[in-house]
Amino acid sequence: MSKGTLLLVDDDRQILASMADWLRGQGYDVDTAQNCQRARSAIAHRAYDVALLDVRLPDGDGFDLLADCRRERPRTSVIMITGYGTVDSAVEAIRQGAFDFLTKPLIDDELEMSIQRALNQQRVLEENENLKTQLDFRFGMENVVGSDHRMRKIFDVIDSVADTRATVLITGESGTGKSMIARAIHRRSARRDRPFVEVACGALPETLLESELFGHVAGAFTGAAGDKMGKFKQADGGSVFLDEIGTASMGMQVKLLRVLQDFEFEQVGGTETCTIDTRVILATNDNLARAVAEGRFRQDLFYRINVINIELPALRDRIGDIPLLANHFLQSVCSENGKHVAGFTDAAMAALQAYGWPGNVRELQNVIERAVLLGKRPTIGLEDLPPALAQHGPVHVEPIGTRTLREALEGPERQIIREALEIHNWNRHETADALGINRTTLYKKMKRLGLQESGHQVAE
Repeated sequence: MSKGTLLLVDDDRQILASMADWLRGQGYDVDTAQNCQRARSAIAHRAYDVALLDVRLPDGDGFDLLADCRRERPRTSVIMITGYGTVDSAVEAIRQGAFDFLTKPLIDDELEMSIQRALNQQRVLEENENLKTQLDFRFGMENVVGSDHRMRKIFDVIDSVADTRATVLITGESGTGKSMIARAIHRRSARRDRPFVEVACGALPETLLESELFGHVAGAFTGAAGDKMGKFKQADGGSVFLDEIGTASMGMQVKLLRVLQDFEFEQVGGTETCTIDTRVILATNDNLARAVAEGRFRQDLFYRINVINIELPALRDRIGDIPLLANHFLQSVCSENGKHVAGFTDAAMAALQAYGWPGNVRELQNVIERAVLLGKRPTIGLEDLPPALAQHGPVHVEPIGTRTLREALEGPERQIIREALEIHNWNRHETADALGINRTTLYKKMKRLGLQESGHQVAE
């Protein structure tokens, strides 16, 4: 297998043949050319990994060929070779895009080392591109699952606004996927190759949040030993995502308003005005209109950030998407952990769709991950779901005349309570809380259903 494809260009026939033979002996696939015309023809017909170009050629200049390679074959690394090397010519070659600059007479080890370095750099660039593609897949629209009509409208809005500079406000309950939507907007914009910087505003006190967003200069406050670049500057040319914006103080809201209007600010303790080209995406699970009415949020800032509002529906309002999401998370968890689970039983899926999902999509993802990692069966059933969720599954009742309704319900009830007890190590207090009943009711049910501790030390 070839170590790489090379184009060798030199007007000295003897040197050309000798170098080509030696490089072929090292395992390279080598084409040769003695002048610019033949080199251009070779470049037009084949994409080489590395081109080794002599500077002086009978019908032109190696620098002209370098420009041709940069224009026609930007992935080809170029190594310039000359017998009349100077520092100035080497600097100029690198400035124009050459990977390396070598002088004759060439030393074999030096030549192959330069070629290998060029090939290694190409491999790193290819790996980076592959990683970027994976990120685009993971955080782009391809990973936002949903066929609900409300989600389809959201996809249309994202496509419409992604490539603009408009501020976007994403609202919705906790766990609905606001961060994922923000990343999807960034990934589908012309800023996709620039930074995406996320800030959890609610996790920081006001003094630290200001420094985090705008940066500070040395000596701005106790502990500020050096200058610090803020998130807005880090995201220059890209996007900054401010999550939990509803928690920002009134003072911070004034400073945010200026950034959104003028795209400029001063660092904490600094006097120099910083200008940025940063796209701002914000999110909150708070009702900002109510916060404005209650005096907790500035009205002018609300109008400024509410240019484009994407409101994410709660999972309980899009139950038709639950099978899609559940299977998506199932495949993802199985792939990451080397597990094989075929799918869900009808009862388990019915329970997933009947549950209220206060934690929304994030909670569903956690439930599926738990079921895959702890499950022992080829499919996920009711028994693999948390008790509070499993109780929403369908109950099998035998025909009338065979058993009473109470008798028919005892089996599923016994199973749910036993599982809850085992999860909480037979601690009645924790089990009762998990099941949403009081401890006395739990004790009576255990006694009626014959649930004994079987050697467990019951914790009250």
